[in-house]
Amino acid sequence: MDQTDSQDLTVADLDPSAPVPEGWALLDVREQDEWDAGHAPDAVHIPLGELPARVDELPEADLVVVCRSGGRSARATAWLTSSGFEARNLDGGMKAWERAGLPLAGEGGAPPVVV
Repeated sequence: MDQTDSQDLTVADLDPSAPVPEGWALLDVREQDEWDAGHAPDAVHIPLGELPARVDELPEADLVVVCRSGGRSARATAWLTSSGFEARNLDGGMKAWERAGLPLAGEGGAPPVVV
């Protein structure tokens, strides 16, 4: 992964064979219905509005933060970094993840999609 000083990453910075590098975790801050429709396998799901109350549930790893297109995850990344976490925003979000052909999982048996 590109280790620039920016808090933003793009899918081009990720290795398609292992999009979440070792030592990092993917934090999805979208709402439950968005998560259910399609999410990255092994991502941690904590909706943005619940993040301050659920911070103890974060994995002990550096975080790549994702939402649908990058806005909510940018806010989450700013909050996390100001709270002492190492976090990077995935610019373009799950829409860019999906366009790049990175893996998706869904809930309920329907083919996974990003909504």
